[in-house]
Amino acid sequence: MGVNLSPIVTAREIELEELRGKTIAVDAYNTIFQFLSIIRQPDGKPLMDSQGRVTSHLSGILYRTANLIEAGIEPSFVFDGKPSELKAGTIEERIARREKAKREYEEALAEGDMKKAFSKAQQTARMTPEILETSKQLISLMGLPVVQAPSDGEAQAAYMCGKGDVYAAASQDFDSILFGAPLLVRNLTISGRRKVPGKQLYRDVKTEIIDSKQMLESLGVTREQLVDVCMMIGTDFNAGINGIGPKKGLKLIQKYGSLEKVMEETDIDIPEYDDVREIFLNGPKSDEYNVRIGEMDREGILDLMTEYGFSEDRVNTVLNKIEAARKAEANRKKQRSLDAWF
Repeated sequence: MGVNLSPIVTAREIELEELRGKTIAVDAYNTIFQFLSIIRQPDGKPLMDSQGRVTSHLSGILYRTANLIEAGIEPSFVFDGKPSELKAGTIEERIARREKAKREYEEALAEGDMKKAFSKAQQTARMTPEILETSKQLISLMGLPVVQAPSDGEAQAAYMCGKGDVYAAASQDFDSILFGAPLLVRNLTISGRRKVPGKQLYRDVKTEIIDSKQMLESLGVTREQLVDVCMMIGTDFNAGINGIGPKKGLKLIQKYGSLEKVMEETDIDIPEYDDVREIFLNGPKSDEYNVRIGEMDREGILDLMTEYGFSEDRVNTVLNKIEAARKAEANRKKQRSLDAWF
């Protein structure tokens, strides 16, 4: 889930057109979980084929990624590797929340409360080996890079962005900033009207971008100090302190300068803070990746999608859109190159 820095961070809303011609490193797990959560039937069940296999992720990857390609954006999908041992508590909490939501979903169905059932069903999404494998397969067939991170995908995406191999990192979580991403794009694949969790309200979700340097300057802290703020709030790697949110944590670091000083001057104690800080500032990254866009395997995509019950005509329609968009983008690049001579 990451750290919620919304109370202290202001993002700039953008149109996808602003990212035309850019390569974006996408936090794959984060994005696929969004598809599994959002793309569901009215009773809350995920999309499934005739054999009962979940297909929400395939729908999201194909159709929503096609929208990005049509906008001239080429995503590279970065997958998580082995999680840190410090993340074990967070993983256990997620499993417990998912099991609780599953029980509440079944109760809501039995009561005929479809609104509650849908809300609870969204919290039951999980990544199975089959979902993971077919996600990677479809992405590769689309000619898009699949990058395997040694540990956190957000850390790897931030590293790629910092090196200049991609324009920005894309994730719903603010953790990418803690991992050092110069630019973070949020809501890249889920823009549009979305239901507010727990309420019968809908809001417009816009794609937005955060410039880390500008953000840190506006807060008056360094990246290292922001990591200290987040350790007090609580991260995926530590529990945090009750009663400390983003605003209070920021004030403490602005006053004392570092987490060590905060702990000296107050009764706050963060066990293993050095280990957590090390994960964000110097965690495992890999140089074994390639963000070059390859050729789309049209027949391979059709075989995969129709095997999982998708309409061949609908799949062909979206593949035509992808091919037309890539051709148009190639022509634009060629024209820009020619214009440079005059």
